[in-house]
Amino acid sequence: MAAVLCAAMLVGSGCARFDAAQSEPFTTEPKMAPGPTTTPPPPPPLPAKPFPKECKATGVMQGCLDSTSGLIMLPDSQSALVAERLTGAVKQVSVKAEPKVKVTIPVDPSGDGGLMDIVLSPTYGQDRLMYAYVSTPTDNRVIRIADGDVPKPILTGIPKGATGNMGALTFTSKTTLLVQTGDAGDPALAADPASLAGKVLRIEQPTTVNQAPVTTALSGLGGAGGMCVDSSDGSLYVTDRTPSADRLQRITKDSKISTVWTWPDRPGVAGCAALEGTVLVNLVNVKKTVAVRLAPDTGAVTGDPEVVRENVRGHAWALQLSPDGNVWGATVNRTAGDAENFDDVVFPLFPQGGGFPRSNADNT
Repeated sequence: MAAVLCAAMLVGSGCARFDAAQSEPFTTEPKMAPGPTTTPPPPPPLPAKPFPKECKATGVMQGCLDSTSGLIMLPDSQSALVAERLTGAVKQVSVKAEPKVKVTIPVDPSGDGGLMDIVLSPTYGQDRLMYAYVSTPTDNRVIRIADGDVPKPILTGIPKGATGNMGALTFTSKTTLLVQTGDAGDPALAADPASLAGKVLRIEQPTTVNQAPVTTALSGLGGAGGMCVDSSDGSLYVTDRTPSADRLQRITKDSKISTVWTWPDRPGVAGCAALEGTVLVNLVNVKKTVAVRLAPDTGAVTGDPEVVRENVRGHAWALQLSPDGNVWGATVNRTAGDAENFDDVVFPLFPQGGGFPRSNADNT
C-alpha cells in the first residue's frame, strides 16, 4: 500500500524521504527462486450455485437432450454447441442459461447415421461458418452452414451403409479440414483408393465452388470413432473400430503414421482429446474414459491405458477440451438403450476441477 501511495505522490511533490528501518540491511538473506513452471489448474467447471433450469439434471452443463454426437466448446468455457444425431438439431447450451436451437439440419438417421459431427470454421468470428458431417437418404456428406442460410454441400458421395456411417471433422489449420469417414460396413471399401469410405480425407480451402481435389491422409479405417489434435506438437489422433480390434492411431506433423494402441476386446472407441502427449479416449460400450500416455522423446506408450472415468454418466461419445483446460463429454445413452432420467447430457469429466490429466496423479 505504501508503494502505491508513494507512486501516487511522485506525480505531485515527490517521495524522497526514507526512514531508518527502510535503509537498514535485510535481517534475512532473500532467496531467489524461479517462478512456477506450470499454469495453475483450472477452476471447477460448474458454478457453485446451479442455474435454475427447466431440466433438473444435476452436475452437468445441460441435460434432457436427445442422443448426442458432435460437441464444440465455446470461448467462455461455460457454454457449448452440441449436435443431436437423430434430430439433426444443433443446440447452444450453457451452465447459466436455458438451451436454444441454433439450427436444425435435415438428416437421415437410419442405421448409425444422422448428424454425426460439427465443427466451427477457424475464422468463425469473421465468416460465421459451421461445417457438419451428415447422412442423407443416398450418401454421407460434408456440408457448410452459414448463419441464416441453407446448408450447402462441400463433399458428397461418401458411401452409406446399414452401419459404418459415423464420421468426424476437425481443422488442422485455418484452411485444412480433415474428414474421418466410416467404412459403410464394408472393409473392402476402406482399402479401395477410389472409395471415400474408411479414410481420413483432407480438404484444402473447403468451399462450395471450385473445390480443390480431396486427398487421403489415412486409409483402411473401420467404423469411425473420432479425431483430436494435440496442440503441443500438432499430432493428429484417430480412433476407429475394425472387425478384429479397436484402434488409436497417430499422424505426426510430418505425416508419419503409427498405431498407438489396440483393444482386441473392442470396447467401442469413440471421441478423444489430446494434450502434451496424453490422449483421452471414450470407450462408449463399457462406459469408460481412459488416458493413453506417450513419452515425449520417443512417442512410445508409457503403460497400459489408465481409467479416469468409469460408470459415471453412462455411454459418452464426444470429448472436448474447453479453453480454460477443463474436459467435457456428451452422452449417447438414449441410443445405447439404457438412458436414465434427464439423459442425454453434456457433462464435465472432472467435476471437481483440475483440468486435463497430464500425469497419473492428475485424475480425480
